[in-house]
Amino acid sequence: MSQSKKKDSAPPTVQYFAAVLRLLRERAGLTQDELGALMSYTGSAVSAVETCAKPPTDEFIDAAEKALDAGGLLRSAIKYLRLERYPVYFQGFVQLEQEAVSVSSYCTQVIDGLLQTEQYARALLKSNYPPFETDEVEQLLEARMDRKPLLSRKPMALIHVVLEEAALRRKIGGPEAMRQQYEHLISCASGANVTIQVMPSSRAEHAGLHGPMKLIETSDAATLAYMESHGESSLVSKPDKVSVLARRYAMMRTQALGPEESQNFIEQLMGGL
Repeated sequence: MSQSKKKDSAPPTVQYFAAVLRLLRERAGLTQDELGALMSYTGSAVSAVETCAKPPTDEFIDAAEKALDAGGLLRSAIKYLRLERYPVYFQGFVQLEQEAVSVSSYCTQVIDGLLQTEQYARALLKSNYPPFETDEVEQLLEARMDRKPLLSRKPMALIHVVLEEAALRRKIGGPEAMRQQYEHLISCASGANVTIQVMPSSRAEHAGLHGPMKLIETSDAATLAYMESHGESSLVSKPDKVSVLARRYAMMRTQALGPEESQNFIEQLMGGL
């Protein structure tokens, strides 16, 4: 793909950052090589960002901010550039998730992205069909890992996850990846703000059979529901519809194993690897 086509196909925020970076560099009278040297990057790395061949990382932005003494202009873009790493259909949810008072999830096929280890997430992304390009996998992986600060954020967010047993038994990435994933789930559940429950396969009928969902409580006490499947998503805000989904989720919590039973269940799965 030509340089101009790469730039035209890049997300608008990436294009804008590239233009601002180039403007600041030229105003400083620096070549790409000279700016790269000040940032401890190569000139080609600067060129890749300016031509939108590669989106800037947080580390690149910080280095450019300092080298160009940009007064916060470049660093202020980090929040918006991070959103561009996510699929378009997921960007709205991520903004809500990071500011939420509580997030409740019901997962049927895979472990919730918020609780995934890097190895598990990478294997999952590589399994996509049609396949992602290597740089797409890394970009999406970085974006998924960027969500993790919510687990330890202050003020504290309450996280509740109901996991289908099938999602826990599917050995994505192989036995060692799953061992690390089980250990991570147990570690997360030890936190005061994270609760994990397992919906056992022995519970043949339960309230979650309609499919996966998430509930988000916002700082102004509103509750929204989010559902996603095959690259399509819907955000539900109508109170009557959200109420039905919230009651359905509450019933699922009573039907799933309790938190302590769930931890024992995960430990047994880990012991069987």
